[in-house]
Amino acid sequence: MARLAEDANIEDHASDHAQTALAGLRRSFDTYYRDHARAKRMHALNASLVPSGAVVFDIGAHVGDRTGSFLRLGAQVVALEPQPLLFRALRRLYGRCPKATLRAEAVGAKNGETDLYLNPSNPTIATTSPAFLAAADGAEGWEAETWTGQTRVPVTTLDALIETYGPPGFIKIDVEGHEPEVLAGLSTAIPLLSFEFTTIQRQAAQTCIDRLCSLGRYQFNFSLGEDHAMQLETWVDGGEMGQRIDALPHAANSGDVYARLV
Repeated sequence: MARLAEDANIEDHASDHAQTALAGLRRSFDTYYRDHARAKRMHALNASLVPSGAVVFDIGAHVGDRTGSFLRLGAQVVALEPQPLLFRALRRLYGRCPKATLRAEAVGAKNGETDLYLNPSNPTIATTSPAFLAAADGAEGWEAETWTGQTRVPVTTLDALIETYGPPGFIKIDVEGHEPEVLAGLSTAIPLLSFEFTTIQRQAAQTCIDRLCSLGRYQFNFSLGEDHAMQLETWVDGGEMGQRIDALPHAANSGDVYARLV
């Protein structure tokens, strides 16, 4: 952590914004690396989904907890994280791993650039989606969240990544409301993938489900929050998955939809 602070020019007398960013980074490490029960649940779920030796795309890698899990499962991981400070953390952790390819980019519907909106005190919810910011504004449970930073970042597509690294066995997508745009840049059905959803943007989840169903015949399941446990005993079709998300209480907040090609 000290070296990360050095890299980011964060010293004892640095700006309040920089100090807030470093504190947010520390909280992310506490959440994603020091909660061992959560890490065990996550790894067990990943082990049920990711075949050894598979190529995995980690889209929105954050501080790389899932990247690390995929690597321990023997996967070849391509991890993308556009936040500059978080990418430095990712590079410190996995930059020397021969099976990890790290890219400081966002993923979207087409190649180019986009604005990334930063929440220094809670970097896990940085976003490139103005619609996500609008949905969060004034929403119950989101009142304390503020996006006070902004930076321009490069954007690639899933199709471009597939062209470079080959078809993945699994894709994890966690990009705070930008998931529909990520899947808009995919034109090939992938065997297994996941995408995050929130109860403040249920329609975005339905858009993702519809996009996947346009690419192939998929079945769906989901987990809630940081439980990392499938909620359904039997995988369901896209219509029922959408109904399940619509029926969730607002307090459920977020989770991950899993899709498998059948």
